[in-house]
Amino acid sequence: MLVSEGQEIAMGREADPQISAMFGLYADSAIQHYVAGLGYDLVARAERPNLPWTFRVVDDPLVNAFALPGGYIYITRGIMAHFNSEAELVSVLGHEIGHVTARHSAHQISQQQLAQVGLVAGAVLVPEVQDYLGVAAASLQLLFLKFSRDDERQADDLGLRYMTRGGYDPREMPDVYEMLGDVSAASGAGGVPGWLSTHPDPEDRRERIERQIDTLAVEGTLVRQDEYLRRLQGMTYGDNPREGYFRENVFYHPDLAFRLDFPTGWQTVNSKQRVAAQSPQEDALIQLDLSDEASPEAAARSFAAMEGVRVGRSQSGDINGLPATSLTFTATTEQQVLAGLVAFVSYEGNLYRLMGLTLQAQWGAYRGAFQQSLMSFNRLADRTALSVQPLELQIVELDRPMTLEQFAQRYPSQVSVAELALINQVEPGVELEEGRLLKRVIGGPLPR
Repeated sequence: MLVSEGQEIAMGREADPQISAMFGLYADSAIQHYVAGLGYDLVARAERPNLPWTFRVVDDPLVNAFALPGGYIYITRGIMAHFNSEAELVSVLGHEIGHVTARHSAHQISQQQLAQVGLVAGAVLVPEVQDYLGVAAASLQLLFLKFSRDDERQADDLGLRYMTRGGYDPREMPDVYEMLGDVSAASGAGGVPGWLSTHPDPEDRRERIERQIDTLAVEGTLVRQDEYLRRLQGMTYGDNPREGYFRENVFYHPDLAFRLDFPTGWQTVNSKQRVAAQSPQEDALIQLDLSDEASPEAAARSFAAMEGVRVGRSQSGDINGLPATSLTFTATTEQQVLAGLVAFVSYEGNLYRLMGLTLQAQWGAYRGAFQQSLMSFNRLADRTALSVQPLELQIVELDRPMTLEQFAQRYPSQVSVAELALINQVEPGVELEEGRLLKRVIGGPLPR
């Protein structure tokens, strides 16, 4: 073990702001305090209670949970929407705590030097953002460290230990693995839940835990199903289109009322901090984020003054009637010489930075695509695009016995019966008892 406890804490503390900014924190203080309180109760009974434990619910629709060294635990709102009891939530919190108490990340780091990100992510290492990405790259590597099957089994065992010490019924834990498997099957090959993509999941996992529970003298009885479900009332479900969404190659942002076209066929991503697209050959990048300069002209001057940047053609004027300054440039990094086009656009109190970037040798191949994309930035005036709203969970108490199909007819949802079955962990066709709480999904209109 080459990583000390102090180094673990330092790595987690340094990465936490980047991870929190990347995903965003779910804006519900009651949910944040609730999850943190459960986490603190668990770590008080764990092997390393004196770490600076931190528990966060991140605003991400994926079914996911993860931990950073030093005691930083993250749960997505996406996985919370699929839990149906406090005991299920506690079992996953306990599993992630187990990774930290067993020092699994520290062990993995001791065996491999943190790698740098790939060509295109590295291509944005122009001096303006080099310091930021130096931290972000390391944070991402910490986030996606792969644990061995032995690590996962140990984290399962520790999670089971912590939840039983807290008085929870351990028989709720296997249901989580069944739910994760169902989500994976429903998502298809291209949509494996993040929790499964970063946690190896052998087929015997549920059976192994059930066998282990059978050997225990089960004393814990806490499940807290209704208490948990009532806390989900109003929780955002799925992607939030108010924060931006793609329709084919066009990006729309209703809250900020702008649109931007990306090249057809490029891989796109929308995060809390930037919108970006990567070429199919992974040798070019277009991204949009915010600048903190006062004006397009001031931003262009600051960009041109950076070490390693050499400006070619500069032009001030407008993009679709919006004040803008653009320039071509080359940027010399330690690894290579890059070439690109950057534009600064002032709109509705924000200053947007749009950048197309590639290796200097590829500039001729991508210059037209950069120009077309950056010059497409425009106001969003389409009322349909502006009116989209997120979906949310509503908790309904059954006033009579009914099947899930009957529930969907009486309380219409914006999702299919199959998806209702998944998030409620019930089988279609089975009669559900009076008084049971079920989730439905309301809201919208969604983008179309």
